[in-house]
Amino acid sequence: MSGTPELVHPDLGDVALTDVLFALSDPARLQIVRDLVDGPLEMAQCGATNPALPKSTKSHLMKVLREAGLIRNEPHGRQRLVSLRRDEVDAAFPGLLDSVLGPR
Repeated sequence: MSGTPELVHPDLGDVALTDVLFALSDPARLQIVRDLVDGPLEMAQCGATNPALPKSTKSHLMKVLREAGLIRNEPHGRQRLVSLRRDEVDAAFPGLLDSVLGPR
């Protein structure tokens, strides 16, 4: 039994700004990022504002955000813990998240 697999998280130096902007352009993905601003959540809690969202759609939303370097999705026991890569994104793209997320 191998457990929960590790996922690849790109180095933000290898991520284009257009990929990050594309990931943030979808309202459902943007809401997930907003949900993560206050701290990590278990995968089941992300997108809880729309419980009717199919699991496959939720997985795709998370994959796009992860591949754009916006989130980390890591094993946490039998669950997955999702967190915003805020410090890394701010270092690579200063002011971007503040501009997109607006005032809190």
